[in-house]
Amino acid sequence: MIQKIKKEDLKPGEVLCSYCTAKCCRYFAFPIDTPDCWEDFDHLRWYMIHGRVSLFVEDDTWYIMIHADCRHLQEDHLCGNYLERPNVCREYTTENCEFEDDACYDKYFESPDQIWEYAEAVLPQRKRKRKTDEISLPVLSVN
Repeated sequence: MIQKIKKEDLKPGEVLCSYCTAKCCRYFAFPIDTPDCWEDFDHLRWYMIHGRVSLFVEDDTWYIMIHADCRHLQEDHLCGNYLERPNVCREYTTENCEFEDDACYDKYFESPDQIWEYAEAVLPQRKRKRKTDEISLPVLSVN
């Protein structure tokens, strides 16, 4: 069994990045408005059909997470552009590092189907616009 090193186990001069798989270089996440209507959830579903996108909720804040390795990330998980890296990378420290974080969120959605299923569970039923519309959600009435 491989034992995972902890920050406090590092020897003086040792760099945490030497043990990491570069989580910080494999995605970026931004807070988003909390979805509260069908249109909001439809937009989230649209984001998610564009590739490796997930959504999570942490401390009542919703985030969109775009999974995309930095193009300067090398096979050894180190930066191939270290001296010319963007300022956001320079300001990121191992104090904020997610190295020991196993990412357990209040809510986590990996697919458009999951976010739509959640919308169906938390929102009121949606009306069809036309009689010919497919029924993809619970229906109250037909105009």
